[in-house]
Order: sequence, then C-alpha cells, then structure tokens
Amino acid sequence: MFNRRVISGALAALLIGALSACGGGGGIDGSTHSATDASQSSGSTAQKAQPTPDTVTGLRDSVRHLAKKTVKATRPHTVTKCSSATKQVRHTSSSGTGTKKKTRTWYTTERYRKCAKVRSGTETYTRLVRKEQWCVSLDDVGGDTGRDDVWYQVTRVTYDQAVGTDEHARMEFAPTGTGC
Repeated sequence: MFNRRVISGALAALLIGALSACGGGGGIDGSTHSATDASQSSGSTAQKAQPTPDTVTGLRDSVRHLAKKTVKATRPHTVTKCSSATKQVRHTSSSGTGTKKKTRTWYTTERYRKCAKVRSGTETYTRLVRKEQWCVSLDDVGGDTGRDDVWYQVTRVTYDQAVGTDEHARMEFAPTGTGC
C-alpha cells in the first residue's frame, strides 16, 4: 500500500514537471503577456487586420448557381411481421445443505412475440443526386496573377453579395468548398 502511494506521488510530480516545462512559462492565471507584448499591441491598432487562412481574396470573375438535382428511385420496402411463439423455460429450486440437499426442477411454457423485418415489394422515393450549390469564380487569387478562373463553393449570402458586385471587383470570403 505504501509503495503504491510513493509511486503515484512520484508519477504526479513527474507529470507536473513535464507539463510546466512545455507550458511556456505561463503565470498562475494562464497568461503569458509581457511588457513588450503590451507595447506592441497598443501601437498596432492602426494596422489593417490580416485575412485568416481560411479566407480567399481575388477579383470576381463569374458566378454560378447549381440547383439541387433529384431522381425518382426504387428500393425494397420492408415491413415488420410479428407472430406469437412459445418456449419452454426451466426452473429450479434447492433446499437443504450438504448430503441432504434436494433440487426440484419444473418447466413452464412462456408466450412471447417474435418480430422480424421482411421484404414486401418495393417503394419509390426521391434520391438526391446533387445538393444545391452557389459558386463564385475568382481571378488573381491571393494576388497571384497566374491563378485565374478558380471556382469556390460559397454560402447563399456570399453568392448574393457577389451577384451584387461588379465584375473584376475585389472580393474576400471564406469558401465552403473548392470546385464547382
């Protein structure tokens, strides 16, 4: 018992030491700000915010709306069929101890419902082939004049904004996917 406590205490101390070495010298409240950080942040309010890595910038080229595409298809129709069934259940009862122990066994019949899904013909349903998509094509993506006609999937709101802007107007947005 004593050895387990010593080992668990040593492991806890080792874990705390390893985590504090990787923590980067944070304070008790978890902050890692210094005086130089504060002086740099106070003077940087006049600078323009940098775009996040998941946004793209470029010149609006064209827009495209792809309606959702569905087809009628058939699949097997399943129904649940149930039937009554019975089973023999064994019961035992013991009394006494040692060599005078007696075991009595009897059987009863229990009824239950047995259900299973079975195939019963076919059913028609609407299968979605392609979901609705809104796309915008950009030229000069990220300021690279060689990257033209790059298609991005966007939200409906971004698509509406792109429709309302002039062609070759600068746009910045976060795409939901690439290609169209």
